[in-house]
Amino acid sequence: MSGPCRAPSRRRGRAGAAAAVLLVPVLLAGCSGSKDVQVSVKGALGARPQVTFPKKTSPEKDLAVKTLAGGKGPAARKGDLVVADYVGYRWNKSGSKMLASTYLAGKPQAFSTGTLVPGLDKALDGAKAGARIVARIPPKEAYGDEGDSSHQVEAGDSLVYVLDVRAVYAKTAAARGARSAPTAPGLPQVGSPDAGTAPPVTIPKAAPPKTLRTSVLIKGTGAAVRTDQLVALQYTGVFWRNGRTFDSSWRTGRPAAVTIGDGQVIQGWVKGLVGQAVGSRVLLVVPPSMGYGAKGLAQAGIKGTDTLVFVVDILGAH
Repeated sequence: MSGPCRAPSRRRGRAGAAAAVLLVPVLLAGCSGSKDVQVSVKGALGARPQVTFPKKTSPEKDLAVKTLAGGKGPAARKGDLVVADYVGYRWNKSGSKMLASTYLAGKPQAFSTGTLVPGLDKALDGAKAGARIVARIPPKEAYGDEGDSSHQVEAGDSLVYVLDVRAVYAKTAAARGARSAPTAPGLPQVGSPDAGTAPPVTIPKAAPPKTLRTSVLIKGTGAAVRTDQLVALQYTGVFWRNGRTFDSSWRTGRPAAVTIGDGQVIQGWVKGLVGQAVGSRVLLVVPPSMGYGAKGLAQAGIKGTDTLVFVVDILGAH
C-alpha cells in the first residue's frame, strides 16, 4: 500500500491457523513435463518449516507448486490480498540461502496478488486460508538474468517459498456488522456503496474540526485492533476542502495492508483505528497535525493546511 495514509518518513517494500503436522517430504510436481525436484518440508502448519534442499542438485527450469494442506474458504484470485507466514530462499547450483522468514520476524506478510513476481502470483492463485503451499520459482518467473540486489537475489537464482496462508481477502471485501447511528452534525456523511465500490462521502459546508474525530459507521464483531498488528483493510480518502478523492483502495481494485503503530501510517490512523473491532467501518477526520503537518504531501496534492477524511473498513488484524 503506497497511498497517503502512510506516514511521510518511511516506506516499505513488498515481497511477501489450525495446527497440523506435516512430516513427509514434498515432491514438487514440475510443470510442462519437467523433471520433478524433491524438496523436503517438515514441521507444524503455522510454525517455521524445516526445508531441506537436495545436495549437488540444481533447481529445474520450470515452475513447480505443491499444496500440502488445502485450507478452507474462498480461493485467492488476482486483485485479492493474501496474508501468510512464509520462509523464502534463493537457490542456484552453488546451494541455497534463506532470505526471509516471517516466523523469525514474528509477523505475517501481506501479498497483493497480481503485483508479485509471476511465479509467486501463480503459486498463490487459488490459495485458501489454512493452506500450506510450496513453490519453486525459476528465474524466468522471478527476477530473471539480472536478479534483484534489494531482495538479495542474484542473477539466475531460483526462489523457493513455503507459505502458510492465514487469510484471503477478496478485492470486493468490505465491513461486516451492525450499522451504527448516523454521524454527528458537522461531520461528513457517508452513504451506502455498491458492492466493491468506495462509500460516497459528503463534506459539510463548514470549517473542519481542529482535533481528530472518529465515528464508527458499522460495528464489527471481531477482536479489537492492537498496536503493531498487520491490518487488512479497504479505505478511501478525500479532502475536506473540496470533497475530492486523493487515494482509495477501492479505486485501485485491491485491499491494502499496513502495520499500525510502527511508523507506516499517519498518527490519525493509529489513534483512530487501534481499539476498533475487526469488521468495522470507521470514519476518521484527521487534522493536519495528525496527518502530514505543515509540509503536507505534495505528490498526493495534500497541502499543509488540509484536513483529511478517511472511511476505513477493517477486514482483519494479524
